[in-house]
Amino acid sequence: MKHNVVISQTDRDFENSLSILEQQIGYRFQDRYLLICALTHSSYANEQKIRLYEDYERLEFLGDAVLEMLSSTFLYRHYPEKREGELTKMRASLVCEPALAHCARQFGLDRYIRLGKGEEAGGGRSKDSIVSDVCEALLGAIYLDSGDIGKARAFVMRFILSDPDGKLMFYDAKSILQERVQKSGGAVTYEIVDESGPEHMKIYTAACLIDGSEYMRGSGGSKKAAEQEAAYRTLLDLENKKGSDGETV
Repeated sequence: MKHNVVISQTDRDFENSLSILEQQIGYRFQDRYLLICALTHSSYANEQKIRLYEDYERLEFLGDAVLEMLSSTFLYRHYPEKREGELTKMRASLVCEPALAHCARQFGLDRYIRLGKGEEAGGGRSKDSIVSDVCEALLGAIYLDSGDIGKARAFVMRFILSDPDGKLMFYDAKSILQERVQKSGGAVTYEIVDESGPEHMKIYTAACLIDGSEYMRGSGGSKKAAEQEAAYRTLLDLENKKGSDGETV
């Protein structure tokens, strides 16, 4: 059912900008109402005197279920050697909050989220929790708008489940690196070596150290994200060295 609403000029200007987002995700909505709802945070919806659009929470509920089904099916088919426990862990890594937020930022989804003034001032646009929720809401909107699980699958495969092995290494980088270094009797530690930006939008830089020696650095919107990036860069560096001289840590 297509929704017909009378919209303000502000909403109209916003709606006109969504063609770029549709081009980026490779899907054109029949009902733009669903797309706008998927991008509307409750803080924005609550600020409006007349609520023309719902917030994204109901669509997020639907998108979460669609994502679980599609990711479970993908992992079941592509990793036949894995047991249930391993598949569950892999799915959790691929569709966790930081993972979805990272995937969403790759096509600029965070730039289109409609936030209330307070949430915007508080750095809501940089919060993984909000960006990941909107990503799931967008998936729910695509499924509802198209009535076709194939359209939803195309979105998931393009932006979330592409290169699963590489993404698993990224999202599990700290634990993978820890296990690898411990096998040779070493120890991994992290140090926050820099902070920049305003208080509500800080960027942290972390250094990854193995047995006290610095390897690689990474940056992120949280200390945890910066450490994850540093661990991932260290893993890639170790893989490159292993490939060139056959040595391991």
